[in-house]
Amino acid sequence: MDILTYTIKWSEVILRWAHVLFAILWVGNSFLFNYLDNKLNKKITSKDIDGEGYLMHSGFFYKLSRLKTSPDSIYLKQLVIFKWQSYLTFVTGILLLFVIYYYNAGVLMVDKRVLVISPTSAILYSVLSLVISWFIYDFLCKSDLIKNEFLFLTTMLILLTVLTFGLTKIFGPKFAILSVGLIIGSNMFANVFTVIIPNQMNIINSSKRSKKFDMSLSLAAKQRSIHNNYSTFLVLFIMLSGHSSFLVYHKYNWAIFVLIGIISVLARHYFNLRGRNIHRLHYLVASIVALIILAAIIFIFKN
Repeated sequence: MDILTYTIKWSEVILRWAHVLFAILWVGNSFLFNYLDNKLNKKITSKDIDGEGYLMHSGFFYKLSRLKTSPDSIYLKQLVIFKWQSYLTFVTGILLLFVIYYYNAGVLMVDKRVLVISPTSAILYSVLSLVISWFIYDFLCKSDLIKNEFLFLTTMLILLTVLTFGLTKIFGPKFAILSVGLIIGSNMFANVFTVIIPNQMNIINSSKRSKKFDMSLSLAAKQRSIHNNYSTFLVLFIMLSGHSSFLVYHKYNWAIFVLIGIISVLARHYFNLRGRNIHRLHYLVASIVALIILAAIIFIFKN
């Protein structure tokens, strides 16, 4: 093994470890804050506090308050802003994409049984899919469509289906499915980088100048955060799809992963509702039953 190959192998090991580590931190933050938002007691009368609750961890009680107004200036200087977990998950993921797949595009991305293209074209298609998907998603989020939850979700489902099917007609099965996760994960990062963090910084700067902050910024940031939260289960499933070759290389892999996406959102919805003390067990049961039925169908209709 030459020094270049050896160095690349070590880069893969370190980047994989770092990517998983930062993803755990990011997902943990997402789950915690969305859970807390749902769990806080909102039935309080206060001009400063919007919600309140108590936590227990490692033998201590913690009091948590969600404020309507900004805290004192001394606390603004000590704010903990959760962004680096997202940034580093994205950076390590992109580096892995370059080191593993783009470096070996002719082998790991191109499948001549699917489509005869050059490695350079495969890389170009991959980059374009990431960029174009973000602009489409961001445009829809800023359009009036976002005001109609049913139409927005239906549109997202149709786009996910078209995207997944289209990618399986360009790349080899493994990279096609991985690309779906790359696109969703990149959109999640872009939500943080272009909407959530800028809006938060705008709010912080307004607070430092003792100005009333624009509540629409908070709502927009929260909306993108919720989108990220619902996307998490599917992205994690795709991250581990390399260990599920019987799904990845199935004739109808695109349909299988779209259905898994629907099932994962249904399961995530149950837990989000449960955090608000709304118990809809049928959502969780439906997701489990749907997964069992899907598994049975896959077994019956083998490749």
